[in-house]
Amino acid sequence: MAVVLVFVAWVVWAGLDQESHGLDNTELGYTVVSDHRTVVHSQVSADPGTEVRCAVQVLDKSYSIVGWKEVTLPASEQRTRSISTAVNTTTRGVTGLIHDCWVP
Repeated sequence: MAVVLVFVAWVVWAGLDQESHGLDNTELGYTVVSDHRTVVHSQVSADPGTEVRCAVQVLDKSYSIVGWKEVTLPASEQRTRSISTAVNTTTRGVTGLIHDCWVP
């Protein structure tokens, strides 16, 4: 019983400690430039004044990750920003997207 109470207390504490900062991202598309490069076009939204870090990935036709890049968006007064991220790939990608964004 004590273990369950400690676990529940930790879940509540961890959940309350995380702030969303109004963080959201949307994929706008991608451009396969070559067998070894894809540009991912996205929009990232966060509360003004918040620095954001995002992991951008490119997948091949088997849905394997063939390219990965982390990008940092410095704090800005704009809530929503459009970004284009060039990602080097090991083989030809067929799609590109933001895997995740977080506040560092």
